[in-house]
Amino acid sequence: MNETHADILIIGAGMAGASAAAALAGADPARTVVLLEAEDTPGYHSTGRSAAIWILNYGPDDVHVLTGLSRAFFDHPPSGFVDQAITHRRSVLFLAPPEQQQALATLLLEGEAVREIALAEVVRRVPALRPGYAIGAAIEDDAFDIDVAALHQGYLRALRRAGGRLVVNARAETIERRGGQWRVNAGGEIVSAPVIIDAAGAWGDEVAKAAGVAPLGLVPKRRTGAIIDPAPFPVADWPLVQDVVQSWYVRPEARTRLMVTPADATPTHPHDVQPDEIDIAIGIDRMQQALAIEVKRVERSWAGLRSFTPDGSLALGWDDKVDGFFWCVGQGGYGIQTAPAAGALVADLVLGRDVGAAREILPAIDPNRFVR
Repeated sequence: MNETHADILIIGAGMAGASAAAALAGADPARTVVLLEAEDTPGYHSTGRSAAIWILNYGPDDVHVLTGLSRAFFDHPPSGFVDQAITHRRSVLFLAPPEQQQALATLLLEGEAVREIALAEVVRRVPALRPGYAIGAAIEDDAFDIDVAALHQGYLRALRRAGGRLVVNARAETIERRGGQWRVNAGGEIVSAPVIIDAAGAWGDEVAKAAGVAPLGLVPKRRTGAIIDPAPFPVADWPLVQDVVQSWYVRPEARTRLMVTPADATPTHPHDVQPDEIDIAIGIDRMQQALAIEVKRVERSWAGLRSFTPDGSLALGWDDKVDGFFWCVGQGGYGIQTAPAAGALVADLVLGRDVGAAREILPAIDPNRFVR
């Protein structure tokens, strides 16, 4: 059996693991970083099924900070990081039916870079709006779509360029700590390292338990999406459209299609999750209450897992009971839009560097905040 030694071993090659691996490898070319992926394709589960958009007014405070800190990266990716644009401007429209009037008022009062918009302007932007559905609306103009695949591949490319190594089909079968070193049997190969980073997403607690580390109580939740034809409406320039409390949303897909979701968050277990027909129907029904779009058929549907800590904030940091074990989990539905800042923060924490503006969120993301 082959045995490899690394300085840092990361389990999970989705967006969280890839961004952290690239930041760590890039910090010092002499440092050996190995990234293990259980599947044959990195990002198969959550990352590869994400319909990402950068929205500043989304998630808890720690997500808000990391989202803002990621903005500069998205606006100006490092030279050679990608071969094409990874963002496309798209505003986010919040519709308020009568029962969400107070939620709209709260959004306008507390939201950042969000403004009220007249219903006449909403109809101009989204002609399918049904009369009487909304009594008010708000818009976040400065949002954008994210090319998830390009971003993910950019991080993996950066890892390789810095001398790091990606190993696929390498599920961690056993994890043990011996003499200050972690030893992981993965895909018929032993990889040892003094530091292990758990970036296994929905499987984060499973990896921890295999390493003898108390789990955090992560909860994977199913999110469903479906693609429909919105004809006769040309939707390429529509904003993302949702109600204020985010019980559904639609966003343009491939210029002539709409992605529809009921914004479901159904607790489940770590597995290759599949869409539920009821969730698809609920998403379409909620959309049709707001938009006069006839759905003749669902062209494609899928589901992905978004994993949450018990309090909904991220968990980034050293485990205080087990040496050399670092948590990088609980990204929920925010992992793509926070990836640049979160990956850099993980590298700073692992290497003991100053974390700069992210310092204010350290208590909120400390994995040891949970009683285990």
